Amino acid sequence: MATKEQEITQIGSTVSIKGDISGKSDVRVAGTVNGSINIEGELIIERSGFIEGEIKSTNTVVAGSVKGNIDCSEKLILENTSKFVGNIKTKHLIIQEGAIFQGNCQMGVPAQAQPAPQVKKEA
Repeated sequence: MATKEQEITQIGSTVSIKGDISGKSDVRVAGTVNGSINIEGELIIERSGFIEGEIKSTNTVVAGSVKGNIDCSEKLILENTSKFVGNIKTKHLIIQEGAIFQGNCQMGVPAQAQPAPQVKKEA
């Protein structure tokens, strides 16, 4: 969530953007974005929102449609109205009943931080 000092950028339902978005604020998308989004903050994709491109954020809530990969450093929520096609990388994932998800998911501790599996040697 945005603090008092932090801005919230809103993309209205009649707005269509072709290009990349980056910044350090929360972003709310009700329109269409064709391009990557890279923000240090929360991304909210409303029911009418559609994003085609790569997403990188701290937290993301999807109620609309996304076609592309999401790299979310904290929490990703796919609401019951969401349609998502792509791969997910996140620490925490919530998928509500009714959400559509096609792709792969990697969550929790990054692979390089996990201990290597122990192999038992037979005598």
